[in-house]
Parts: sequence; structure tokens; C-alpha cells
Amino acid sequence: MKPTGLVFFPAFDWAISPTHPEREERLLYTRDQIFEEGIMDLPQITEYQPQMATDRDVARTHFCVPTVRDQATDAHRISCGGALTIADALMRGEIRNGFALVRPPGHHSMRVSHGNRGFCNINNEAIMVDYLRHRYNVKRIAIVDTDVHHGDGTQEIFWHDPDVLFISFHQDGRTLYPGTGFTNEIGGPLAQGYTLNVPLPPGTGDQGILYVLDHLVLPVLKEFNPELVVNSAGQDNHYTDPLANMRFTARGYAELNRRLAPDIAVLEGGYSVETALPYINMGIIMAMAGIDYQYLYEPDYDPGLAQESRKGMEIIKQIIEVLQKTWRDRDKLVENARNTREKFYQRHKYIYYDTDNVREQQLETLRLCPTCPGYLTIDSLARFASGFENRVCCVSIPWQACPICVRDANEHYEAIKKRHDRHEFIYLQDKSNDRFLRYECQTRKEFNIE
Repeated sequence: MKPTGLVFFPAFDWAISPTHPEREERLLYTRDQIFEEGIMDLPQITEYQPQMATDRDVARTHFCVPTVRDQATDAHRISCGGALTIADALMRGEIRNGFALVRPPGHHSMRVSHGNRGFCNINNEAIMVDYLRHRYNVKRIAIVDTDVHHGDGTQEIFWHDPDVLFISFHQDGRTLYPGTGFTNEIGGPLAQGYTLNVPLPPGTGDQGILYVLDHLVLPVLKEFNPELVVNSAGQDNHYTDPLANMRFTARGYAELNRRLAPDIAVLEGGYSVETALPYINMGIIMAMAGIDYQYLYEPDYDPGLAQESRKGMEIIKQIIEVLQKTWRDRDKLVENARNTREKFYQRHKYIYYDTDNVREQQLETLRLCPTCPGYLTIDSLARFASGFENRVCCVSIPWQACPICVRDANEHYEAIKKRHDRHEFIYLQDKSNDRFLRYECQTRKEFNIE
């Protein structure tokens, strides 16, 4: 049997502040325990060194304002590169699955990045998905986000993509950052039903989360039939996590990964540095590698944590019923959207960068193409605490784009360049041809992002 691949990158030189929850100790305790327990010496495990993601890798997913290097430090690139390293090893057939234990995390970072929000600048899983599509022609991918916080960045990036199934189960957004992730958030008009959110009541533990997995996630995955399953492996559902209010255990995490059987797991949040993370990471690794984890327990483990209240289970079952109907009706919903007389769909968005205190307003315009997911235009205005403002326009062509959308999007990009007085930068992200351009309006210079 092929081994499980691991990448460790604790990012010694990057932290929001020395005492911030998102700091290097998140992985140092895990690494020490795993090596002390001898896990790394087993034939079921093989370790890889992370590569560094390039500007092009990042630009395939993000519009980084003003440049990729302004938003992605070396630490961000290596963290993201750890996920790409695991993806390469999997696609070369060297491993049966892999876990990128890396930081900084990424699942709150959206398509346009003006700064850090939710501890995230660039989105590791999303960049990896676009990398897999470009380099290995993988088409259908499922992302299951198990972080306690809604994966709003990953959701936004694949909102209009029917070939990426995004499922997030998290603590109810009415009680926790980022305040999103409700059952009515189901994807853009041509991808409705391919985003499924499970907002769980505070206090949900092993029984409730595994019930969601068995009665919603696994049946939907079976029907969607993805080529790869990615676990956005946040660990802050744990009962000791200081930033949330859930009751998941290390053994629960191990069991979840055994049943889900992801091809790739990428670490996201989790801030109980000493009392949870070493045990959770150990459990996930053991489950992915097929190692018995029946004796894995935290020192203060209480079997009662795994039990769900009657009221909690009733709420969870009601949520699942709503989402099962959304999934059943997805084709009808998309057909109705295509049959409208409108050529374009628009929505206004307000995005707050809590870490960097940036307030962004967006106008998103999607071409309602009859044959492909349609090209996207984003007009973004970001206001910084200093009073500085940055306005950019972004044109994104999906990898599945039809020739008409490719032509029209390029013409639209050229037309916006001629009206450059409204923006500081204009971007073209052509995934269908793997071509990424940045136009500086002040100097009237265009750069190819390599």
C-alpha cells in the first residue's frame, strides 16, 4: 500500500503578532509529538519538503492588489506550496493521500485580495484546485471544509463553478466569525446547489458532526462523483478551542477522516495549541495512513462530549433536510437561471478585512452564458483605515469558458483599459489560456504575470 504524504511548514518568520493565536507554535507542538511518538519512522508515512508557489500559481486564483508580492510573503508562498507539493506527489502516484500541515491558513481569502482577513491573505486550497486543473487536467473536485468558521473565501472563489462542489460545516454564523454560511447560500445562478452550507448550533460534538457526514456529505459526494476530494482541515471545532464553542474531539476528527477518506487534507484553523492540536493532527494522520487510533484520547477526554442533545439533533436533521432538497433541485434551479431573458447577473458585495481593517465594496457581473459558466467582472473599491482608497477592475475567464465568452471577456478587458481614469489597476485572469495580465492605469503599462 502506498504511504500517506506529509508536509510540515510552521512558518517561523511569519505571525500577525508574537501572541496572536495564528503563530508558529500551532505546528511546533504537533511536530514534536509526532516525531516523539515515532509516527514519522513508520513505512505508512513519507515526508516531503514544500515548494514555493509562484506568482502565476497565485494569479491563477487571485487578483492580488496591487501585485502578488504585496499580498503573499515567502511564508504564504511556501505554505501554499506545501499543498501543491502534496498535490504533485498524489498525481505522480507516489502516495495514496496526503496532509499539508502548513500555516499561514487561507480559506477566508477571496478572489480579490486587498489584505489579510480572518488570518488569510491567499487561499491555499483554491490555488491548489486551480493548479490541479491546469497541470493535471483534473475537472471535478469536491472541497469539504471542516473548520469551525465558515470557509467564505473558498465559497466565494468557486461560487460560479459547477465543477467544484463546496461543502462547509461550521458553527452557526449568527454566533461566530465571519457571520456567513447559511443554508440559502447555494452558489451563483449557473452553479446553484454546488455550494452547501451546514450552520451547526454551538455545542455540536462528535455525534452531530458525524451524523452530518453520513446523512448529507457522503451521499452527495457519491452522487457528485469527484475525481478528487479535498479536506479543508480546520481543527477549531475542538472542545478546547479558545475561539469557538463546539465539542468535537481528536478521535472524532480521526473518525471523520476515516469515513471521508480525502485525497488531500490541508490544515486551516485550530488554536488550542497544546491541549488539542497535537492530538487532532495525530488522529488525522493515523486515519489517513490506516493506523489504528482507538487509543487516541486527550488527557482530559470525557465520553460525554461525543453525545448530542435531543434539541441539537433536531436542528441538525432539519438543516440536512433543507440541503438535501437543494441538492435534488440543483439542475432545475440552474435551468431556470439559464432560461431568463437576462444576459448578465449582478450582485453587490460588502467585504470587511478584520485583520487589516479594510472595507471593500464590489459590483460583480456574470455573463449568463447558455453553454459555459460565463465570464466574470468585478469592480472593487477598497478603503483603508489610513484613508487611502484603491479601485480596481478584474475580468476572470473560467477554465471551462466557451469561445464566445473568451472573446467577449478579452474585448471587455481592452475596453476597460481605454476608460482607465476610473481605476488604479485592471486585471485579466484567463484560466482557459493560462494567461494573466495586470494593467497599471497611471503609467499605462501592461505586465504579464509569470
